[in-house]
Amino acid sequence: MYREFFDKALDLKILKATDAESAKIALTGYPCGLPSWEIIDGEAALHDIRFWGEYDMILKGFLDFYRTFFGQVSVRNSSIPDNVYFPEQVEQVLLFNNDFLKTAKKVRECCSKNAEYANAIRWQPAFKQLIYRNDAGKLIVTISQNSVGNAITELLGVVANRVADAAAYAKFEAKLMERLFEVRRRLIEADLGVPVKNQYWHEEQTAAVASSAV
Repeated sequence: MYREFFDKALDLKILKATDAESAKIALTGYPCGLPSWEIIDGEAALHDIRFWGEYDMILKGFLDFYRTFFGQVSVRNSSIPDNVYFPEQVEQVLLFNNDFLKTAKKVRECCSKNAEYANAIRWQPAFKQLIYRNDAGKLIVTISQNSVGNAITELLGVVANRVADAAAYAKFEAKLMERLFEVRRRLIEADLGVPVKNQYWHEEQTAAVASSAV
């Protein structure tokens, strides 16, 4: 259903839908069956504005799918959500599909009986959309509903074991902050946000970043 909706809703020229096996990184299994698309022209396509238009189109389709699904979970026979990007495909592919509606019904019934379950699966407007290389070296795009913070650990197939160790952190803090401030400087330079101060930053660091961006 997920893949069918993407296939019918998205008019892609630079991205090509790929099967789970060819998109997979064998060492970790990522992306574990998530819908994925190969970037046909590889790295060169990243410099083509049309690629980023299609990259955004995937996000729009993703949002339409999940807004529609959780709308059905909330209210039986809910109408099409306001301001969806692909209203015809939402109606024809999702709302006229019995399996889609049955799944929403099962989730709705579980939510009404189990508050913990309802809290665990509640819709969160969070997603991760990644570009990575598969085992064949091809660039792949994938997206899923999840916290962006989980993306790296899933990609690497590891679970972080966080241990409080101020002394160990102090050894790397200076270089880490140097890199973070460099990222901040580049974002300011590209006018991709409004710079703000943080109570934990040293004044000279904040001033240095601000002056370098002028």
